[in-house]
Amino acid sequence: MFSKIFPKIHAEGYKFLVIAGIITIIFYSFSDFLGLLGLILTVWVYYFFRDPERVIINDHNFLVSPADGEVIKVEEVDGPKELNLESKKFKKISIFMNIFDCHVNRTPCQGKIEEILYKPGKFFNASLDKASEENERNYFKIKDVHGNDIILVQIAGLVARRIVCETSKEQELSQGDRVGMIRFGSRADVYYENYEPLVKVGQKAISGETLLAKK
Repeated sequence: MFSKIFPKIHAEGYKFLVIAGIITIIFYSFSDFLGLLGLILTVWVYYFFRDPERVIINDHNFLVSPADGEVIKVEEVDGPKELNLESKKFKKISIFMNIFDCHVNRTPCQGKIEEILYKPGKFFNASLDKASEENERNYFKIKDVHGNDIILVQIAGLVARRIVCETSKEQELSQGDRVGMIRFGSRADVYYENYEPLVKVGQKAISGETLLAKK
């Protein structure tokens, strides 16, 4: 019960929590009202960087959500040109993370990371279509246990200013393993083949738990 109310936080959050705490102390020295605002800020920083444990299905016939947030796209598209997959058709699911969602990202499937590619870019609202091609982003090309290419893309948003990658090329992943996070509002895209989608636009997804697609 305690871990549900006060989940652990991601390592990226500690310095921001300390900064928010210092700001709160300084604000309190001026007025109780400013101190209260600082306290609210500190609580929000803790909440933003939370990294709760999730129950993973561990079933190779499903893809799980890489992010908490709202499903904003379920469509068929060409593969990412950045990975030289533009001549190949994929289904794509996009999940928008607002500033109140947990921003720790997880792998949709068990598999091996064949490639990681970081692309600098702009910071448009992550819910816009052009965010997939113009915003700062990080690509993971994963080969699942069936031999399918699964592409996970971390996309920075309007407020986000840093993509954190915590994995490396050739790394073996279990389904639902943490791969990184994005700071302060963002989006995750999943490109996949040979699975059928299980979610709809507008649906709320939970990282590591919501089933996105089925073999």
